[in-house]
Amino acid sequence: MELNSIKPADGAKHAARRVGRGIGSGLGKTAGRGHKGQKSRSGGYHKVGFEGGQMPLQRRLPKRGFKSHLLKFNAEISLTALENLGLAEVDVLALKNAGLVGELAKVVKVIKSGEISKAVKLSGITATAGAKAAIEAAGGSLA
Repeated sequence: MELNSIKPADGAKHAARRVGRGIGSGLGKTAGRGHKGQKSRSGGYHKVGFEGGQMPLQRRLPKRGFKSHLLKFNAEISLTALENLGLAEVDVLALKNAGLVGELAKVVKVIKSGEISKAVKLSGITATAGAKAAIEAAGGSLA
């Protein structure tokens, strides 16, 4: 099979509907648009969400909340991920190199999800109260 011999399957393509070509075509005169009105005119339609002059739904409802753009600089890591990393000393750069946090991450926080049994020394990384207790119980520390 060559690229120049490929063609669509039979019945996959249809000729464009030619309207306004006389009454014998079945789509003459008004060309399937009905009589008068905005939708029968060329270029005549309304914008998305337009409700005929009534206040649109997106303007009737109150504005609520926002999404902080600073979230992309924050990252979380679980105790299980720290355990599987297998390093004695962990910092943000080590987590980035391992692919556990994004390249943009500046603040990393350890959350208490899973278990940890190895002693791990964290530097430049914060932890929740439960995660801190688990790390210290395993013989690790936060710096």
